[in-house]
Amino acid sequence: MTAMTSDTVLTTTDAALDTAGLAVQIRGLSKRYDERWVLSDINLSIPTGSYLTLLGANGAGKSTLLHTLAMLNPATSGELMLFGKSANRPSPGLRARIGVIGHQPMLYRDLSVMENLVFFGKLYGVSRPAQRAAELLERVGLADRASSMVKTFSRGMIQRLSIARALMHAPDLMLADEPFSGLDVPSVQAVSELLRELHADGKTVILTNHDVRQSLELAQRVVVLRCGSVVCDRQARHTNPDEVTREVIGS
Repeated sequence: MTAMTSDTVLTTTDAALDTAGLAVQIRGLSKRYDERWVLSDINLSIPTGSYLTLLGANGAGKSTLLHTLAMLNPATSGELMLFGKSANRPSPGLRARIGVIGHQPMLYRDLSVMENLVFFGKLYGVSRPAQRAAELLERVGLADRASSMVKTFSRGMIQRLSIARALMHAPDLMLADEPFSGLDVPSVQAVSELLRELHADGKTVILTNHDVRQSLELAQRVVVLRCGSVVCDRQARHTNPDEVTREVIGS
């Protein structure tokens, strides 16, 4: 495991951190599938308004940790706090503070863009969902395609629409699992800019990624998982990408 340095982000053992200012606090979190431990004794503190990227090779536990944060996949042991409240027993109010972008877009292909967003807005009890949807479509650059069927969209357009869908209920925490996977360069730039804007708005953004250099450019902080454990936790601006890559591959 990487030794602590002045550039290393402190974890939950740092008593100076104010729990009330944390979007996420994880203590001793572990996850087991059958006899295999996918996550092992994870400890992380993520202040509200942070932009963090989870890095790691395939099977390192990135998606599992993100799904646990989304309260979609409960941990086997340990404690998860979101915005100062226990997520071990999820409540509707706590779930409403989270937006999720996953490998699956969670959109209905045979409905129009507007119909999709209004549907999800109603699920979350959003007042005036059509107005909210129109605002978000403008923000993600899809206002002129509101009446188009989702099945006519490219992968990049679907990803932008997924972000709009995840923002319908104005969540405080955005979780994105490999949001750049399969995108061409213009789409990567568009999604990157949307995530930057969310962070600038004060949202907490946590995403999984394989691209070390891209992650260091986008995020404030990078956390590397290897074999289900945190092996590196650093501020991005002072981190050498080659060092992070060595942590990812374990060399």
